[in-house]
Amino acid sequence: MKLAFRKARLVVHLLVGMFVVATRFPRASADERLELNRAWSLKMLRLAGLRLVVHNDGARLDHGALVVANHVSWIDIYVINAWRPTPFVSKAEIRQWPVVGWLAQQLGTVFIQREKRSDAKRIMHELADRLSSGELMCVFPEGTTSDGLGLLPFHANMFQAAVLASAPVQPLCLMYEDAQGRQSTAPAYIDDLTLADSLNALLREGPLTAHVYVGAPLAAGEDRRVLAGQAEAAVRGALEAMRGAQSTPLLPVEHG
Repeated sequence: MKLAFRKARLVVHLLVGMFVVATRFPRASADERLELNRAWSLKMLRLAGLRLVVHNDGARLDHGALVVANHVSWIDIYVINAWRPTPFVSKAEIRQWPVVGWLAQQLGTVFIQREKRSDAKRIMHELADRLSSGELMCVFPEGTTSDGLGLLPFHANMFQAAVLASAPVQPLCLMYEDAQGRQSTAPAYIDDLTLADSLNALLREGPLTAHVYVGAPLAAGEDRRVLAGQAEAAVRGALEAMRGAQSTPLLPVEHG
């Protein structure tokens, strides 16, 4: 299938997403919105050539938890939403992206201006309030994307929201695998790549599997730095476990 046609299908799917959010979300219940989001995200992955496999899903928390994940690509958000729709904290620039920014805003994304220290404090308190009210929120504590082969250090700032709300933290590990069973860096949105370059690389790679490992919840405790270290260790351990399991399955559950 030609690359241009596949990209056109993704654009159409994004426009369909806008229509669904604009017309069906206002009348839908919270559960119906979650299912609409999940179904749309699963189709987004299929159109991008990915299938979703979830490991250790029995550890999943569905209310009042701070989800923290390693960050490889813009596609990570759709992978997580295909597993279990969760509002995100995202850099403010994404709000300006055509279609994607509007959708993110409508789905409860919290946008942060990372260059402003005062904005980080504001976001932290907003997260704490939303966690205290029973919501889920997802952050990428590396602060930027990587090639996915390793982890960048986890910044502790946003973990303060979990401490303030006494909310558990759920570590989440993402890993992409190619058709030969090797870890793939094709989805990585790093360095000087544009969004278009990243999309082209993803589509050209061929069929990929997006692995999600759901880590055991961590108690918030009283020290955000300790909590960040525990979460980083949990995600690193899950990444190593999934790499070792590429020839020995980790009892995965395929979604969609």
